[in-house]
Amino acid sequence: MTYSCAYFKAGASTLEEAQEAKLELVCTKLRLRAGERVLDVGCGWGSFAIHAAGRHGVSVLGITLAERQAELARERVLEAGLSDRVEIRVADYRELAAEPFDAITSIGMVEHVGEERIDEYARRLRTLLRPGGRLMNHGIAKLKDLDTPDEGAFSERFVFPDGVPLPLSRVTLALERAGLAITHVEGLQDDYAETIRHWIDRYESRYDDAVRLAGAERARIFRLYLRAARLGFVTGWASVYQVLAHRP
Repeated sequence: MTYSCAYFKAGASTLEEAQEAKLELVCTKLRLRAGERVLDVGCGWGSFAIHAAGRHGVSVLGITLAERQAELARERVLEAGLSDRVEIRVADYRELAAEPFDAITSIGMVEHVGEERIDEYARRLRTLLRPGGRLMNHGIAKLKDLDTPDEGAFSERFVFPDGVPLPLSRVTLALERAGLAITHVEGLQDDYAETIRHWIDRYESRYDDAVRLAGAERARIFRLYLRAARLGFVTGWASVYQVLAHRP
């Protein structure tokens, strides 16, 4: 339930180990310290919020637009005994007041912002950071077909409506325009290809369940999509980058 690129470079052999390694990598890069306040933009099912609060003693506000994601994330927070340090809220990042936060994570969310909003996104995150605060922006970026506005007709129609992976240069430009100083960039292209290989293996092992839950047509769509997505990383059509920055 951690729907983003895992981290195999440190020697993980299973998907679970690699996803935990990814969460810890983000915490390490952000130099999280006990008592700090962290914003998780696009928190999904709460994996990062739970890891950061449980392992590093920070307080986390996780936001998502999906009601059902938020419901499950809150259940997981409760089970982990972290309700005093983790809040899951259904909210758009543009709705938040300038709180501010010591650190912000955005893991697998920037792909849904798009060219028209990327500068606004960067400005808003800067506003939500205290001076000296750190940002980790983790997202897919195009390496080829840079002039096409979306992922293609198939993905646009069936999988990710309005999904727009931008070139890394456009994302870093937005962050710099917003007044953030970039200190480190790491590419995880091979890690994402390996992550999706694990997803495919697990999907195929429970394909009959997918058909039962979603229907034969949608099950076939995701069978095709997962292979196409992995091919994109193997061939160099796309990569995924962690960009670390701070507000001076």
